[in-house]
Amino acid sequence: MTATLKLLPGKDKSIKARHPWIFAGAIAELSGRAKPGDTVDVVAANGRPLARAAFSPESQIRARVWTFDPNETIDHAFFKRRIAAVIARREALPELRGQQGLRLIHAESDGLSGITADRYGDTIVIALTSAGAEKWCDAIVDAIHKTTGCACIYERSDASARSREGLAAATGWRIGEAPTDEIVIEENGVTMRVDIVAGHKTGFYLDQRDNRRRVAELSANKRILNCFCYTGGFSLQALKGGASEVISVDSSGPALVTAQQNLGLNPQLDASRAIWHEADVFTDLRARHSANEKFDLIILDPPKFAPSAAHAERAARAYKDINLQALKCLSRGGMLMTYSCSGGITPAMFQQIIADAAIDAECTVRIVQRLQGAADHPVDLAFHEGEYLKGLLLQVD
Repeated sequence: MTATLKLLPGKDKSIKARHPWIFAGAIAELSGRAKPGDTVDVVAANGRPLARAAFSPESQIRARVWTFDPNETIDHAFFKRRIAAVIARREALPELRGQQGLRLIHAESDGLSGITADRYGDTIVIALTSAGAEKWCDAIVDAIHKTTGCACIYERSDASARSREGLAAATGWRIGEAPTDEIVIEENGVTMRVDIVAGHKTGFYLDQRDNRRRVAELSANKRILNCFCYTGGFSLQALKGGASEVISVDSSGPALVTAQQNLGLNPQLDASRAIWHEADVFTDLRARHSANEKFDLIILDPPKFAPSAAHAERAARAYKDINLQALKCLSRGGMLMTYSCSGGITPAMFQQIIADAAIDAECTVRIVQRLQGAADHPVDLAFHEGEYLKGLLLQVD
């Protein structure tokens, strides 16, 4: 018999607004027994059925909604239908057709909480971060395999979020097997190797695809500084766009080695215009300002400084610091492409942080363009946390 999760009075507003998370503090009682990942019926304080969700006794997010239809069955057929519908939405968008690197499933924003799936050619990498996703792992893998026809599925369920759900890390091939050092994709005319085993996330930041193309459009005859360059995605697009010089900075030596290998995969790019520098970006920017170095375009794509709102104040100081130093290093008329991927920083907060940095830099700064994730990273309007990537293209006087 399915257990029932009853909410406290007044705690059903977010569920009625179709937000998929139910926090522990909203729960009045659990009737019946439920193991981690089991499906529970969610009801209001008056007993009215609201949704069906995956139970997670170890997490502050005590349940994650699978469906807002209280009568829908959660079984293998459910995941087959839901995953097929999600992938069909990707196929309906012209700009995503033929992409060799593509996010197939974007967790909560695709109605599949805790499930991420990225496609690199004929290999799919899945990441499962919730107790419910873990319970239905076999059904999820089977549905993805049958819907896409891809020969290989690799699991990268090793994010820290799993520990908050009481789950250990899980990695390895779920279907098929392929030489991991030979997984490459072409994106916007540039070839990149993807490390699905040890790379960040599932191996590559697919959400920045459109923004990397934008860099190529802006780079002709420009001197460019790419901070937090990782494996060189923005750097290679800048070279493709005709930059006169691209200096790429990252604190990870192995990432820089991979970036240089990626450059080697693209003989059409002028490697003599690329400089790779291993350093702490905060320290490096200060040193360049002190040396009065100037750039026509600076790219700031730092790691997540604020995983939650509780970290926002400390993160704001870090964002302000790097943007302040970057603004000081721009030539007159230069441009800054700056990002935050922190869920704890809202778009409005991020813009205010940059505005404060501009005041301290004593320069006039204008927003040329607001930047976001690519179309395969949709944002459910009911799930504002899904708008994690926000960016601004700025120009200084």
